[in-house]
Amino acid sequence: MIITYALNSVLVATAVLIHFEALNQLSKLIPRLTIKPRLRVLFGVFGALFAHVIEIWAFAFGYYFMIHQGGFGSLEGHFNQSLMDCSYFSFVSYTSLGFGDIVAKGNVRFTAGLEALTGLVLISWTASFMFIEMQKLWKDN
Repeated sequence: MIITYALNSVLVATAVLIHFEALNQLSKLIPRLTIKPRLRVLFGVFGALFAHVIEIWAFAFGYYFMIHQGGFGSLEGHFNQSLMDCSYFSFVSYTSLGFGDIVAKGNVRFTAGLEALTGLVLISWTASFMFIEMQKLWKDN
């Protein structure tokens, strides 16, 4: 259980640090772009989406490691233990969609729950970041 806690802590910390750095770089880059404000907003949205995808893949690699190491539990259902299925489960968990076609068993359940919470916080962070950036761009016009 301690190893699960440590691995979950690393995954959550990695996602938060990736997101922090992505939004930090976007906040510096967006004002310097010499394109229309509408396109700057789109640049920010796609940059944030790219960060989310990287974070989701970090969790996917975590799931892949955990189910192949043994002792962490398993993912069951329409699941063939491939990295692509782990990434699908990660996308569903991160966004809190919870389709239910793949179910976490054992300690992997805690990772899925933490990923859902992390996704909720980071998606909200992105929304507030984009709101602030859009206000700056609209104020400048």
